[in-house]
Amino acid sequence: MSDEAMHRVIPKPCVTQLTVVSVTALLLTAGGILHLAGRVELARLLWLASTLPALVMLSVSIVRALRRREPGVDILALLSICVAAAVGESLTAAIISLMVASGGALEGFAQNRARKALSALLSRAPHEAHRFEDGEWRRIEPEAACPGDRLLVRAGESVPVDGTLLGEAALDESAVTGESAVMARGAGHAVRSGVINAGAPFEMIATAAARDSTFAGIVRMVETAQRSRSRAVRLADRYALLFVPFTMILAGGVWIATRDVVRALAVLVVATPCPLILAVPVAIVSGISACAKRGVLIKDGGALERLASTQVLFFDKTGTLTSGRAKLVRIECSEGFASDFVLHMAASLAQASPHVVAESVTLAARKRGMRLAAPTEVVESAGAGVSGNVDGKRVVIGSFGHAAAGAPAAPWSAAFLRRLGREGGSSLFVDIDGVMAGALWLADDVRLDTPRALRLLRQAGIARLGMLTGDRRDVAEAIGASLGVTEVYAEQTPADKLAAIQAAQKGAVVAMVGDGINDAPALAAADVGIAMGARGVAASAEAADVVLLADRLDRLVDALRIARSSRRIAVQCVMTGMGLSIAAMIVAAFGLLRPLEGAVLQELIDVAVLGNALRALRTATRPRGMKALPPGESGRLRAAHSEIEPLLDELRRIAYQLPELPGASVKAELERINERLTRELLPHEERDDLHLYPYLAKRLAGDDPMAALSGSHREIFRLVFQLRRLAADLPAEDNDAPARKEIQRLLFALDEIVRVHCAQEDELFDSMEEDV
Repeated sequence: MSDEAMHRVIPKPCVTQLTVVSVTALLLTAGGILHLAGRVELARLLWLASTLPALVMLSVSIVRALRRREPGVDILALLSICVAAAVGESLTAAIISLMVASGGALEGFAQNRARKALSALLSRAPHEAHRFEDGEWRRIEPEAACPGDRLLVRAGESVPVDGTLLGEAALDESAVTGESAVMARGAGHAVRSGVINAGAPFEMIATAAARDSTFAGIVRMVETAQRSRSRAVRLADRYALLFVPFTMILAGGVWIATRDVVRALAVLVVATPCPLILAVPVAIVSGISACAKRGVLIKDGGALERLASTQVLFFDKTGTLTSGRAKLVRIECSEGFASDFVLHMAASLAQASPHVVAESVTLAARKRGMRLAAPTEVVESAGAGVSGNVDGKRVVIGSFGHAAAGAPAAPWSAAFLRRLGREGGSSLFVDIDGVMAGALWLADDVRLDTPRALRLLRQAGIARLGMLTGDRRDVAEAIGASLGVTEVYAEQTPADKLAAIQAAQKGAVVAMVGDGINDAPALAAADVGIAMGARGVAASAEAADVVLLADRLDRLVDALRIARSSRRIAVQCVMTGMGLSIAAMIVAAFGLLRPLEGAVLQELIDVAVLGNALRALRTATRPRGMKALPPGESGRLRAAHSEIEPLLDELRRIAYQLPELPGASVKAELERINERLTRELLPHEERDDLHLYPYLAKRLAGDDPMAALSGSHREIFRLVFQLRRLAADLPAEDNDAPARKEIQRLLFALDEIVRVHCAQEDELFDSMEEDV
């Protein structure tokens, strides 16, 4: 990103405001010294001169507001200074001028402080790239990189453009996602511009130009967020429609009733509503800043307000509720087609699609060591599939309906879809030259943070949680039931998603969370469009109001809490500031408050309310009493579960095969699996009980926060003991059908409880990760 763009996005301190404060304060102080020296007339002239910078600043502000046809409250401050000067209260006029000037400077300081987190996103902008040209690495500007270029990223450098890794890399993604841990990525993984190489130099292939890359998208969104004028500020101006006439009537009434201009002036002085002018935008910008610290970029204050008022949330499934990084489980092929050939053709074409399923297919092919071909004449049908030419063949990948539109359905396709519906997962059908050549069975796991995020959203009062997906109804309903969403919309096209959003908007504020091109219409139509994760800065982010830069759904819960807190604080500032001003106005109307005293009192009110507005920066997103895990600790703890996955797979395999095993093999299989359970599973659970759980309990609130999970350990130990006893009692030549059924039941039960228990622990570790 150019230095010019950086300076455009990251504002420098407002020199004009500081100059106005300095000049006003200097003249006020000089006048005070002359007054003490007996030079009263000269002191008055200096005090009057000190009002000029503030008068100019207020006049410009009022003219700009009138041009925008927006009401404002600056006119009260202008009237106060003019009336004070006219009636000979030159010191009061000078104090009011200093109050107005310092109020503007305080606003600039507060907003710059609130914007620091937004600006921090840009502090690691890529400044150079290294491209392989004519057999050597040459330094170029990031803007010169093109898709397909081979680039080198050295240790400590920023990734210049979006691309695909050609080898292993250790990446610090905190500048983009807010995640503080260094992430290990392998060949074939997508890498985003703006992340830092925290390890050895690596090579990558550029997939986007600099202007279309992640970091450029973030820059554009930060510009929008920092320049926008939020609805909350206009709300403050609408309060002024009532406040300004009330003040004028009260001050005029006091003057008519008492003929005391000074008393009427005191009413005007304490009515100068700096809390209304300053505190509301500061509270909103502070909320945007607090969200940015959590990896959530909100484009403008209006979006923050609407998010705070959200009553209905819709989610796209793939890549939003699920990880989007589906694992390839199986390849079904038609006669005459080899599975590797089908995968090669599908993955080669999938390179041209930004969809998360396409990325998973490409990654699966690269893990098998395949060299993919470059597709040509690619056409993407949003929400349906992709077509193009690969190695001279016409290839189509996508849903069954999309593939069947261009090729006759394969004989195995009906049975394949039925099994997919029973066992869950997604599919990608592949047509090659007009023949349905095969289908890829993909298992897309639910995000680790999704169940917790949905629970917390329900606790926050979001009564309707809807899932929109292009999956078949049986698959969609199975996933929806497991997650606990209240509404499931299956077999949805982009037009169907749009219609569902529009129907829900009747009488409710609706937010939509999505991550793909097919979600863009729904994101644009929703009251709050929320783009998910890394893909949120691509197609869908242009239509979204909020971008979750961290690829975590639970950050939406944090953003909702911050938005509601910021709105509540903004309203507090308005009501408190106006309430205190009105109380002071009434006191002044009875002659109990002089103009000079009122100016000082109003300054104190300004500082107090502005300080309250800055509380929005410190909205808590973690339960009180919980201590975060150190960086990287959550990943290390989850890795221990990966070590026992092969054992669980073996448990399930034996359980399925048990009814068909010969009698002589049953006892041998059980002895072998029991030996592994004793050697691998039980020590793992015992270590958790003795060491891990006490360690976690100290970081959680409550007397015994690990009681439920510790109870699962007891059940695991009991099932292992029962299985061991049954195996010991089994005769060598087993033909006891009831005993086999009981053993099979225990194997399935043990497999299920360990998997659920590990998922619960992983969710806990994830929720305790250190805040950014």
